[in-house]
Amino acid sequence: MKVYEVGGAVRDSLLGLPVIETDYVVVGATPDEMLELGYRQVGRDFPVFLHPETNDEYALARVERKTGRGHTAFAVDVSASVTLEDDLKRRDLTINAMARGSEGEIIDPYGGREDLERRVLRHVSDAFAEDPLRVLRVARFAARFAGRGFSIADSTLDLMRTIAASGELEHLSAERIWQETEKALESDSPRVFFEALRRCAALAVVFPEIDRLFGVPQPARWHPEIDTGLHTLMALEQAAKVSDKAVVRFAVLVHDLGKGTTPKTLLPRHFGHEQRSVELIDALGARLRVPNRFLGLARSVARYHGMAHRSEELRPKKLLELLTNIGALRDASLLEEFIAACKADMRGRAGLESAPYPQGELLRHARRAAAAVTADAVADKSIEGKALGDAIRKLRVDAIRREAARRSGR
Repeated sequence: MKVYEVGGAVRDSLLGLPVIETDYVVVGATPDEMLELGYRQVGRDFPVFLHPETNDEYALARVERKTGRGHTAFAVDVSASVTLEDDLKRRDLTINAMARGSEGEIIDPYGGREDLERRVLRHVSDAFAEDPLRVLRVARFAARFAGRGFSIADSTLDLMRTIAASGELEHLSAERIWQETEKALESDSPRVFFEALRRCAALAVVFPEIDRLFGVPQPARWHPEIDTGLHTLMALEQAAKVSDKAVVRFAVLVHDLGKGTTPKTLLPRHFGHEQRSVELIDALGARLRVPNRFLGLARSVARYHGMAHRSEELRPKKLLELLTNIGALRDASLLEEFIAACKADMRGRAGLESAPYPQGELLRHARRAAAAVTADAVADKSIEGKALGDAIRKLRVDAIRREAARRSGR
């Protein structure tokens, strides 16, 4: 029985990155032997054990044989005869197929260390094509390591195209698709994730609402980059600069989905795309089981980003309506996320990447003025219900008007 540190911990330590968690593979042991040593078994598909003291995960070395479609249709062999090299060969990328022994030695049978130096994401073997989830995983690694100069090997991209054309992606669970997507949104370069999926034709399968944005024109006056898909990627790139929150980045990603369904006779204008975007967000959210926290902000940004851009022109009543509809009066953090997304949208345009966004400060001041007004400010203490609500709204409109006058020096 031998124990090796494997996978991401080895990779990240060689890259000089902090190691968040460490996984181990056990060679030459059986499930019964692990239990006798005090390990606790978890997982149903194959034996994974928790260390009795540290709770670290120890998986028995295994090989797999595909038995059906999708990500989970595999027969697993965890017999004591499975070697470390056998186990590493089943992994996705060479940089994830290295191990470290008890003396600190690196076991690298598939060239992972060389690919780290070359900054290449390359599959270990042709068995890569048996698992459709690896298309999303490789795209995610491309997004995570883009800033370090990594790119996907052409041969690996070819296999990703093969998987996308095979229909296997359609058998992935919604949970796993969203899990990989959320991790990609949290990466330094989320734009690269969606670019990689598009390069291998997987975007049209997994995110058809986003894929159909490419080639759809917008008015050059407002969008010098013209193409809606390109604008979406540019805005997502800006979102990664203005916010580290995946919820903000997701809202930016889907804020213009409705433009993909604009009738061609109306192009390049997109009348009513805001409401269509909300409907498509709801459909995407239901299909991939996106958390409500993400969907709530995404709906607000899709529906009201245009109003936010014009906030300097809005009357106090309309400003209050905007703040109320996005939930800003009950939660100031929602306003900050909304402003971040709108700023990213404005900067996601050719030549406007560093444009100021004074609308954000205007909305903050309006929100503070309105939120300071409560029921206690209503002079007539006898009113209630709708009448009380109307009175509070009127006082809040007045407060926003006074704040605007103060800021303008009038």
